[in-house]
Amino acid sequence: MRVIFHLDMDAFFVSVEELSDPTLKGKPVVVGGKANQRGVVSAASYAARQFGIHSAMPLRTAYKLCPHAIFLEGHPRQYREYSRRVHDILRTFTPAVEMASIDEAYLDLTGTERLHGPPLKAAHRLHETIKHHTQLNCSIGIATSRLLAKISSDQAKPNGILYVVPGMEARFLAPLDVRRIPGVGKATEKSLHALGIRKVGDLARRDEAFLEEKFGKWGLAMAGKSKGLDAGGWFDNDVGASDDPKSISHEHTFDQDTADQERIESLLARMAEMVCRRLREHNLWARTVQLKLRYSDFATFTRAHTLAEPTRLDTVVHAEARNLFRAHWTGKPVRLIGVQTSSFEQSQGQLNLLENDSTERWDKALSTADKLRDKFGESAVSLAAGLRGRFRERVHENPAGLPGKNPNKEIN
Repeated sequence: MRVIFHLDMDAFFVSVEELSDPTLKGKPVVVGGKANQRGVVSAASYAARQFGIHSAMPLRTAYKLCPHAIFLEGHPRQYREYSRRVHDILRTFTPAVEMASIDEAYLDLTGTERLHGPPLKAAHRLHETIKHHTQLNCSIGIATSRLLAKISSDQAKPNGILYVVPGMEARFLAPLDVRRIPGVGKATEKSLHALGIRKVGDLARRDEAFLEEKFGKWGLAMAGKSKGLDAGGWFDNDVGASDDPKSISHEHTFDQDTADQERIESLLARMAEMVCRRLREHNLWARTVQLKLRYSDFATFTRAHTLAEPTRLDTVVHAEARNLFRAHWTGKPVRLIGVQTSSFEQSQGQLNLLENDSTERWDKALSTADKLRDKFGESAVSLAAGLRGRFRERVHENPAGLPGKNPNKEIN
């Protein structure tokens, strides 16, 4: 029988901030940016949540709900450091660790009972170890599948442990709202409600053929999930199995709409740096570069170009994104800009000797820059073209340097 843990750090960003500034404890704290900035809430303290503030909510909406809340831009470098500490602890329990994001992880403890004891005992030991070494609280869900472990860790919050005993999966899931199933968003929830499906138990009782007719393959996946199975949508692989991304992108929303071409193109250089850093982490080369533009009236368009040879060089991706921008920008003020790479390959392909030598030198130089960023922060090294586009790193769930997400680094 599989034993899967899902560990979720409680109000992670806020908790790290409280370690640096204990006066924040017990107060409504919002991490993600200033109250008057565009952007969304990355984390909210439990005191702030009492006012209805939650992650992904616009910062300005959060301010309206709680004007006296303390708004912080956050310290991503500190979050990565604490995430690494947690990851190191998890690796002492099992080599099968998968960091799902900077503050959550899956562990496969199947077959470790002689080493760690039964599941609940192992979970309590892990819980105490993390608290002792990091001073941070976490919640742990235990089940026979990743899906159930994730749902149960959410039910265990804050600072709790919940074990779904084998054989009790359907009984545990049945009374939960269908929105509790990972991947079921507002639109799917509305469609399910229209069919009279409000609880997971309602979903489990529906015929699979009916769900497939209404929702396609996702309907079949939901049918499996309603029974506690790892059925598609983030749960296809074993814990710790390699799962390279299908695309890598970064976006930035300007605090004020701008038609300053130099500033926009400088920001494109910064986006290219961030994207290529992630490409090098995954040891991937991209053949397609895509530009995303959103104007002040929220009109959004994307344009892409496929390269003759795949790349992971900042300069090449920046040049392609800049060319796309110059070819398609209408001159209207821009609200958001983004750079995406896709169509990945495992090597850079065939180049002539001169091109290959130049590419290798650039690749080594940029890899060295990545190491400097690991040590001194993301703003330590930057392309000259991106200096004007530098901005304070926003808090997000899957930054560069995330422990357990870099196949190029050996874990001892």
